[in-house]
Amino acid sequence: MESSAINIAIVVVYLLAMLAFGWWGKSRTKNNSDFLVAGRRLGPFLYTGTMAAVVLGGASTVGGVGLGYKFGISGMWLVVAIGSGVLLLSLLFAGTIQKLKIYTVSQMLTLRYGSTATQTSGIVMLAYTLMLCATSTGAYATIFVVLFGWERWLAIAIGGAIVLVYSTIGGMWSITLADQVQFVIKTVGIFFLMLPFALNAAGGLDGIRARVDESFFDIGGIGLQTIITYFVVYTLGLLIGQDIWQRVFTAKTPTVARWGGATAGVYCILYGFAGALIGMAASVALSGVEIAAKDDVYAEVATRLLPIGIGGLVLAAAVAAMMSTASGALIAAATVARADVMPFVASWFGKKVDTSDSDNPEHDVKANRYWVLGLGIVAIIIAISTKDVVAALTIAYDILVGGLLVAIIGGLVWKRGTGIAAAWSMAAGSVVTLGTMIILEINAEVPLDGIYANEPIYFGLIASALVYLVVSLASKPTDPAVMKAWTDRVAGTRVAEEELTTPASQSGTKN
Repeated sequence: MESSAINIAIVVVYLLAMLAFGWWGKSRTKNNSDFLVAGRRLGPFLYTGTMAAVVLGGASTVGGVGLGYKFGISGMWLVVAIGSGVLLLSLLFAGTIQKLKIYTVSQMLTLRYGSTATQTSGIVMLAYTLMLCATSTGAYATIFVVLFGWERWLAIAIGGAIVLVYSTIGGMWSITLADQVQFVIKTVGIFFLMLPFALNAAGGLDGIRARVDESFFDIGGIGLQTIITYFVVYTLGLLIGQDIWQRVFTAKTPTVARWGGATAGVYCILYGFAGALIGMAASVALSGVEIAAKDDVYAEVATRLLPIGIGGLVLAAAVAAMMSTASGALIAAATVARADVMPFVASWFGKKVDTSDSDNPEHDVKANRYWVLGLGIVAIIIAISTKDVVAALTIAYDILVGGLLVAIIGGLVWKRGTGIAAAWSMAAGSVVTLGTMIILEINAEVPLDGIYANEPIYFGLIASALVYLVVSLASKPTDPAVMKAWTDRVAGTRVAEEELTTPASQSGTKN
C-alpha cells in the first residue's frame, strides 16, 4: 500500500507539471510561428530531446519491453525501425525541409510542384495524425486504469484533458518543454532504473542465458517478415509524417535539424536495445508471475522489481512516452486541418480561405488554439468510443505510405517529377492500397487480417512509383517559375513568415 501511494504521488506530480508547462509556453507564444513551430528557434539540446520524445511513444516503451519479454533480443526491431526512420529523415532530408520555412507536408508539395491538386494529401495527413493522437490517448489511459483504478473512459478523459490543456495554451513551446522533461524521465527510467534493476533481478546476462531458450539471443528470432514489416511501416512512415516534419520545422538551423535528429535516431536505437534487454530479464525475474498480455510486463517490472518510489518514476516514464506522441500528433492534426484541409474544402465551393492574420498575431494564435482544442476533443471521443482505433490508424498509415511517399520523396530528390504525376501517383497509390486491403479483408478467415496485412502497402507503393515515373516523363516539366521558387527556398533564401501560413499563399501555378 505504501509503495502504491508513493507511485501514485509521483505520477500525480508529473501530471501537474505538465499543466504548468502550458502556462510557461503561453508566455513565449506571440504569433503563428511560435505556436506551431516554437518560433523555429530550437537549438541542439531541445531539438534532440523533442524529436526523440515524439517518436518514442507507448509502442516503443511499453510495447518494446513486451516484445523483449516474448521474443528476446529481436524484440528491439520495432524501435530500431523507428530510429532508422529518424536517422534517414535527418541525414537525407531534414536540412532541406528546415530551409523551406513551411508548416505542413502539403505546403511542401504545393511549393515543389505548383499544383493545388496535391492539397488532397492534407486529408490523408489529417486522418493519420488524428488517429495517432487517439491511439496514444487510449494507450496512456491504460496506465491510469491500473494505477488509480479508474474506469477506462474516465482515464482517457482526464489524461486527454491534461494533454489538451498544455497543448492548447502554449502550443509547440509548451509541448517542447514537456517533451524535454519527458525525454529526461524516459532516459532515467529506462536506462538508469529499469535496465540495471531488471538485469540484477535476473542474474545478469549469464543468468538470463542459463534460464531461457537460446533463440532469445537470436537477433532475427522475431521473424524476417515481421522485421521487414516494421521497416516498411515505421521507417517509411516517419520519413513523411506531419508530426515528425513539424518537429523538423522547429530547428534553428539546417545543421541542428540534421545532426540533432541523427543523434535522436541513434538514441532511439539504443532505447530499443535497452527495452528488449529489460523484457528478456523480466522473462526470468518474473517467471513465477502470471502475466496476461506482453504489454503488462512494463508495469509488472515497475511494481515488482523496483524499490519504492523508483517504480513511480518508471510508470511516469511510460505516461511521458505516450503523452509526447499524443501532443505531437494533436498539434500536427490542428496545423494540417487549418492550413491545408479547410482551404481545400472551401475551394470546392468556390471560396478562398486565408487562414493567416498577420496584422493581428494574437488573433491568429487564438484561432490555432481553437483548432487544437476542437480536434483534441474529437480525439478523446474517438479514443473513448472506438475499440478498433488501431485498425483505423493502420488504414491511415497504409495510405500515408502507399499513397503519399513517392510523391513527397520524389519531389525532394527528382527535379523531373511533375505536379500532375504527383497527383496521379497519390491517387493510384491510395486506391490500390485501399483496394488491396478490401480484397484481402473480404477473403480473410480472421477479421482485420486484411487490414493488418503488408501487401496493401507493397502494391500501393509499386503502383504509385510506376505512375509517378511514367506520367512525369510523359508530361511537361514543372513550370520554371515554380522550380525557381523551390530552388530559392531550398537554397535558404529568406522568406517572410506570413507568406507561409497557407498553401494558397505560395505559388499557385497549375501544372
